[in-house]
Amino acid sequence: MNWEQLLSLRKQGDKGKRLRKEQDDTRLGFEVDYDRIIFSSAFRSLQDKTQVIPLSKTDFVHTRLTHSLEVSVVGRSIGRLVGKQIIEKYPHLREVHGYQPNDFGAIVAAASLAHDIGNPPFGHSGEKAIGEYFKTGNGKQFKDQLSEKEWQDLIDFEGNANGFSLLTASRPGIEGGLRISYATLGAFMKYPKESLPKKPTSHISDKKYGFFQTDKEFFKEVAEELGMIPNKSGNDIGYERHPLAFLVEAADDICYTIIDFEDGINLGLVSEDFALEYLINLVKDSIDTKKFNSLITKEDRISYLRALAIGSLISDVVKVFVENEEQILQGKFHHALTEKSKYVAQMNDIIKLSVKNIYQSREVIEKELVGYQIIQTLLDKFITAFNNQFHNEASNYDRLLLKMLPEKFHDEKNDLYKRLLHICHYVSLLTDGNALELFNTINGRKKL
Repeated sequence: MNWEQLLSLRKQGDKGKRLRKEQDDTRLGFEVDYDRIIFSSAFRSLQDKTQVIPLSKTDFVHTRLTHSLEVSVVGRSIGRLVGKQIIEKYPHLREVHGYQPNDFGAIVAAASLAHDIGNPPFGHSGEKAIGEYFKTGNGKQFKDQLSEKEWQDLIDFEGNANGFSLLTASRPGIEGGLRISYATLGAFMKYPKESLPKKPTSHISDKKYGFFQTDKEFFKEVAEELGMIPNKSGNDIGYERHPLAFLVEAADDICYTIIDFEDGINLGLVSEDFALEYLINLVKDSIDTKKFNSLITKEDRISYLRALAIGSLISDVVKVFVENEEQILQGKFHHALTEKSKYVAQMNDIIKLSVKNIYQSREVIEKELVGYQIIQTLLDKFITAFNNQFHNEASNYDRLLLKMLPEKFHDEKNDLYKRLLHICHYVSLLTDGNALELFNTINGRKKL
């Protein structure tokens, strides 16, 4: 792969190439990507979607929106630091093409901002709830009517693939899309493959999938424009990662490791003694002991250590990326950057404690169980009504239910897979609160 192609400013629907040196420096193309994402309704809905604690009313607990903003800030820093060293190594990127370190930062920041945009309500259990509706619930009746890959898309419903659909709106019947640059789409594509073949792998980019069958032609167009390396044969589609996708992943890994841990501390799920011990192990080379000892409150002490920890991890993943840049460009680097960090043991200790004390806490488990029931009920009711309408068998209840769908979801779908994905897409866009309210309405629990 080469950086000239990887930094493509081309956008969906463009007839020719867009050149960086022709851009207005007051509003660069990659910065427009960030603006379009942050003003989108899908991004706004993240303010009421779970990061760790579903339906939490505690104001210091992170939602998907605050998490995404923080990941974008960390991603921008990582991107700029990497960009500075890449441009020093390949000066023609600046001299001939006009690229700046800030371009790298803007791409990674925009892709990081969007990294969770396709996630359903109720966190990762929301993805599992959709998948299990088809795998073991009422949705299993459709298996024999779908291709293997269509079926796999549904039983392994993937927020990353859903995010690609949202950003590009390349599915028939959904107009628009955000028209962000192919470079940003490439950085967003952590798993540049389809849902099958699925096999045990140590390659980080093959662990999940990145697009639905409805989006595969446009996905291929983006990958080919960027010069990404194909790694599948026959009718299967898959590519080695865009290099900047490693930076987006690293920004996310840093934030959820450190900031989810901070949420657990603030909620009292992790004791301060544990927190201080684990965080100090990350920052012992940079901590100012005198300043730390002068801090009076737990919040101030944790905040200070959190900032230092994030700074240490940023510097280290930049170092790992630059040292492995040639392997990454050749498609021969198959690890998360944090896996090669000198702090990997300390990060794993924090994650292990977070899993035990936060992710598996009773509060989280109880609300995830509620989320399962809500999502599977909504899928069942809307899929039944949508299919009945298609077969001209809709009851009055079905017609009333379908009036609850926003206008853009009223399109007829002649293909069963597209109908099923259409409803999955609708449910995935609901916030935690909207999903709960709709569930209560459908079940006659809403006060009139």
